Formats: sequence, C-alpha cells, structure tokens
Amino acid sequence: MTSIPDARPAAGAPTFFLLALAAGLGAANLYYAQPLIALIADDIGLDETLASLVVTVGQLGYIAGLLLLVPLGDIVENRRLISAILLCAAAGLGLAFLANAPAVFLLAALVFGIGSVVAQVAVPFAAHLARPEERGRKVGSVVSGLMTGILLARPVSSLLAHWFGWRSVFLIAALAMLALAVGLRLALPPRHPGGRTSYARLVGSLLPLLRAQPVLRRRALYQAAMFAVFTLFWTAVPLELAGPEFRLGQQGIALFALAGAASVVISPVAGWLADRGWSRIATGAALALALAGLLLTEFGSGTSSLIVLAIGAIVLDCAVTANLVFGQRAIFMLAPEIRARLNALYIATFFFGGALGSAVASPLYELGGWWAVTVAGGALLLLALVYYATEFRSRG
Repeated sequence: MTSIPDARPAAGAPTFFLLALAAGLGAANLYYAQPLIALIADDIGLDETLASLVVTVGQLGYIAGLLLLVPLGDIVENRRLISAILLCAAAGLGLAFLANAPAVFLLAALVFGIGSVVAQVAVPFAAHLARPEERGRKVGSVVSGLMTGILLARPVSSLLAHWFGWRSVFLIAALAMLALAVGLRLALPPRHPGGRTSYARLVGSLLPLLRAQPVLRRRALYQAAMFAVFTLFWTAVPLELAGPEFRLGQQGIALFALAGAASVVISPVAGWLADRGWSRIATGAALALALAGLLLTEFGSGTSSLIVLAIGAIVLDCAVTANLVFGQRAIFMLAPEIRARLNALYIATFFFGGALGSAVASPLYELGGWWAVTVAGGALLLLALVYYATEFRSRG
C-alpha cells in the first residue's frame, strides 16, 4: 500500500534513536581506518606515501553511493533500502577483515564506503517523520548520531587495534552492520515515497537539480571547505601525535580522538538556532570558529601542548558539526518530494572536499609537518569566508 508522499506516521523518540544509531555506525565505517593507516599499510604492504589511500578510497566509494544509491530514497521503500545498503557495508567490512594485499583492502574500502551511505538515507527519513516546526531539532538529533559515529570511530578503532589487532575492528563493524540490517527492517515504520520515475531519469536529474538550487550549491560549498579541513586534520594528527613532539602510542592517540567526540553536543543547539532562522549568521560564526580551532592546533603543536591541541580539535569539530546541521536543515526545507536527491548532492559535494583533505594529508605532513597542514587548512577556510561574504550581496 502506497502512502501519501509527505505523510508523517507517528514517530517517537525510539524511532529517531534507531535512525541516529544507523547514521552513526554507518558513517563510522569510513573513519575506523584513519588512526590505523600505519598499521594497515605495514601489514598489507602498502607504501607509506600512499597510506592515506586507505581512507580516501572509502570516501570515494561513499561519494559513488551518494550519487547512485541515495537518490533511490525518492522512489524505493526506505526501510528496505536501508537494509540493503547495510548488507553492502557488511560485505565490504568483511572483505577488509580478510584482506592481505593492498588491492584487496582498497576494493573492500570502496565497497564498505558505498554501504556507509545508510546515514544519508536515515537523515532524510528523520526529516520526513518530523513536523516542520521541529525539523531542525530532529535532524540535529540524527546528525548528532552521525557525528558521534565519525568522532568515536577513531578512538574505538585505536583501542580495539591495540587490544586485538586492526582486523578485529572490521570484523566487529561487519557484525554490527548485519545486526542493524535486521533490526531496522523490523523496527522502522514503512515509508513509500511518491516518486514514480525511472532509475536513469532519477540519477540524470542530479545535475539539473544542482544547477536549479542555489541554496543547495552554497550550502554544499561551505561544508566542502569545512569537511576538507576536518579530514585533513584527523588524517594528519595521528602522524603528529606519534611523532617526536608527543610520542603517543595507539592508546594515547585513541584518548586524544575521544576528546573530539565532545563536539556532538553542538548538534541539538545548532538545530535550535536553525529553527529560529539564525542559520545565516551562525554559518559565518561556524566558519570563523573552524579557523580559530585550526590556529589553536598550530599553537598546540608549536608549544608541544597536548591540551591546546585537543582544545583546537574540539573547537574545529564543533564548527564542522554545527555547519552540517545548518546546511541540512536549509536543504530539507526546499522540496520534500526530492529530499533524498538534494541530500545526496549536498553530502556528495562536501565529501569531495573530505576526500581531497584526506588524500593530501600524508604528503603535506611529510613535506612540511604540522605547519603545512595548518597553512593548507587555513587557506581553504579563508576562501570559504570570502565566499560567505558574497551571501550578503546575493540571495544565491
């Protein structure tokens, strides 16, 4: 039986919790490898200068999934789609657990990257279930789950690798995906979207949609800059922490990454601000805050202060998380019937930024140390602030 496209079945807190859990564990798959790149590269025989490919290939798979799978949320029953995507993630994670050569691991990363887009079906689902006046808060709660997954993935994987080896991380993640595939299929309410177009037309509509939606383009570019700096920082910082200035082991790196998880508290606050129409000014504040956080990390590195480095990381993460909520709330108010495609375009655009950030992290750090990382990230944020200034001269 097909429901009205934007009808909202009754949804309580447990439903939004399940969606947040799916978003968090799905997104975490992309980041388990980030603090483990040296361990994985050494074990599978991947050259050190190419080690960041362990992270980058997963993000490229994620972008492919965003463009090829997430749009199906506008035409395929969402509960069934979520379960299928989770099974894809489980297959890729299982292959990573078994990988013994660079090509096999990178193929696995591509597959579990594609499957990690479950988060981007869960977030529009939450927007569909929420009433318009509370959409910012409900989306913010699911984004909290997403960012919790991203931020906890690094310390959890570091600790598991320390105790049981890096392969245990991917085995446990694969089992979690299988459990979620079954649990969400049984627990979530059905959602039959109203779209009746073909898959080819659905994917073919993405570029015209991007051209037709100036709010989407602007919001995606803001977050692309933010996410590039975010992944640049978190891919390079384990190298800095393990280096001669700090000399941290895997457990120390895990505890440092745990500090960044404090930023998840900002999502509901950002949603509250967005619901009151303060997204524009708050976006500028978030961009400036990200730059301040990055500069703090440079000061922390230069003075060998782990506390200052951690404070900078928290500030940066808070800014990135808040800006993500502002952007998603803005695009989810545009057109309910194409919400999945709008979200896919938004996330895919800023994940291109994220893939770029992780790809250049190792070469930049090898070239100029933490100073080079700070300069590159700072330049990108300054460009984003210049672009943000044009918002006050144009409604685009």
